[in-house]
Amino acid sequence: MSRISPDQVKHVANLARLAITEEETEKFTNQLDAIISFAEQLNEINTDGVEPTSHVLDMKNVMREDIPQEGLPQSEVLKNAPEHQDGQVKVPSIME
Repeated sequence: MSRISPDQVKHVANLARLAITEEETEKFTNQLDAIISFAEQLNEINTDGVEPTSHVLDMKNVMREDIPQEGLPQSEVLKNAPEHQDGQVKVPSIME
């Protein structure tokens, strides 16, 4: 017995704005059924005493300390801008 119906596959395809043929519906129904079966096998595993993890490796954020530094002088920044006006970079308008 399939855990997912062809109608459900068509519904998901429609939500994803995908046009699929009857042949693809059959193929995806079988593939999704296999994926669901595998997920159900994972549900049978005893996970008592296993702490939840967000990543398989013990990772931590390795970033340098945020130390304020002097930025570029305004004249240097504006020198690289294609257009500038009143000490600011001028960009094309995006709203009318």
